[in-house]
Amino acid sequence: MALEDAKNQVDQAFSKDRKRGLVYENSFGGATSFLRRTYSKDLTGYDLAVTGVPFDHAVTNRPGTRLGPRAIREASTLQPYDPPYGWGYDPMSELAIADYGDMAYDYANISEFPDTLTSHIKGILDQGAASIVLGGDHYISFPILRAYVDKFGPLSLLQFDAHSDTWPDDDMTRIDHGTMFYKAVKLGLIDPESSLQVGIRTTNEDTLGVNIIDAREVHENGPRAVAAKIKSILGNKKTYVTFDIDCLDPAYAPGTGTPVWGGLSSGQAAIILRDIAGINMVGGDVVEVSPPFDSSGATAIAGAHVATELICLWGWNWLNKGS
Repeated sequence: MALEDAKNQVDQAFSKDRKRGLVYENSFGGATSFLRRTYSKDLTGYDLAVTGVPFDHAVTNRPGTRLGPRAIREASTLQPYDPPYGWGYDPMSELAIADYGDMAYDYANISEFPDTLTSHIKGILDQGAASIVLGGDHYISFPILRAYVDKFGPLSLLQFDAHSDTWPDDDMTRIDHGTMFYKAVKLGLIDPESSLQVGIRTTNEDTLGVNIIDAREVHENGPRAVAAKIKSILGNKKTYVTFDIDCLDPAYAPGTGTPVWGGLSSGQAAIILRDIAGINMVGGDVVEVSPPFDSSGATAIAGAHVATELICLWGWNWLNKGS
């Protein structure tokens, strides 16, 4: 059946007439929506929307993450043939997932960007779907959080990252990918006591009360113990999950703007993401994939897998607890 489908399926991002199911289109051809899901701005009947935010004006080192959404979509073409490994269910068949396309914005009018992104995400949430966002630099999580908090109230944050991104910055007009979670805490968008940062390996003395599981703890205690600790802190609190690809060691994800040695392996990250199934995840993003520094494509592949795992996490919660 799969062989026959592969002979006939092409450009499923536009031609597919069903919202669910695996796709057997040749990985090397066709329109590259995420996981070959249908492109749609109309989310009627959809549970989840994947959208790209090609923005990298807030970086402190190497740019290029504006090209991340495109590269992640292309890397995901290897995944739609089979259910994601280890989950015991197939989100592509159980969930109606749309590719909502990329957000449009004026690259020369950066001051308008935050409100434009918040409105973009509200446009998804107002249609009754949740979002998984492909970045883009990590600043994008801040305007996204504002949209989610407008709907759900203050949230817990589960952040996978080499950096805390909570360096002091009381100028709310600054757009910086290293200070946005400082602002999120100060503005009451996230509850620090029930939030966690995993994989940290850069110094920031003031954690603002956020729980830290640094990279060394992951290496020494193992991913299963870390997953259990994450679940014990989050409980059933509504949680936004953000995965900065530099949480992974540069050996696994070299294509990023601010790489730091000593990070998680892709295997450790995969175990943690699968073992935290059941957290009350309301939305998420994967950020900081920078294709110009990703000569082998390994970072985009990691980003595509992380985004798929986030879909699995969100779907696990939605299927078992209701939307």
